[in-house]
Amino acid sequence: MSALRIGLIGNGKMGRMIDSICAQDERFEVAGFVGPGACDRLGEIPQADVAIDFSYPGNVTMMLEDALRRNLPLVIGTTGLSEQQEDQIRAASAQLPIVRALNFSTGMAVMRRLARMASDALRGDFDIEIVETHHNQKEDAPSGSAVALLQSVDPDGEFTVVCGREGRPGKRGHEIGVHSLRGGTVAGEHSVRFFGPMEEIELRHRADSREIFARGALRAAQFAAAAKPGLYTIDDVIFGGK
Repeated sequence: MSALRIGLIGNGKMGRMIDSICAQDERFEVAGFVGPGACDRLGEIPQADVAIDFSYPGNVTMMLEDALRRNLPLVIGTTGLSEQQEDQIRAASAQLPIVRALNFSTGMAVMRRLARMASDALRGDFDIEIVETHHNQKEDAPSGSAVALLQSVDPDGEFTVVCGREGRPGKRGHEIGVHSLRGGTVAGEHSVRFFGPMEEIELRHRADSREIFARGALRAAQFAAAAKPGLYTIDDVIFGGK
């Protein structure tokens, strides 16, 4: 079986991690990079079977244009996209298989399901708080994974989201607190805590290395390469597809 040829958009920490894994796994081959010192556009990587994007929001339009031109499946992990850019991705998925995820960890996918189950059972009687911790170089807050957990516990947006508290906020309202910690070299840690009358439940996930996200993205690339056009999540990849 020939190797799946990967076009990487972004040659930062995640791109280099994926490249390192591919160099040791005969199932994958890096066809080229888009980034400083490499290619300017995805269309300049002619041999790619699928593209993986861990770059920055400014690449979205270029990536979608080139992928649509070449009918190239996509795996998109870039965070901080605008609603307009998310709309562009949804529109492109009518013609392309696209896996869009904010976290490619298998464990995090399971945690989101557990958080949804717990919220369905406890919401109304329990207060919910989300805490995320990342390294001191992370640019966005809250993290994409914290946003995904928030969507799991409050899928209909019924609660007010409070990102940190200060001063005299008074009695807790109909809200979910989301708190971001930054320091050191933490790859990623997330917890969802449910506070009830005289009891508490905590769900917690810790990533010890970015390698888990890189391996999850490669698993998603295999899925996308064989999928029909549509917008998929990491849950589709892990739990069997739509």
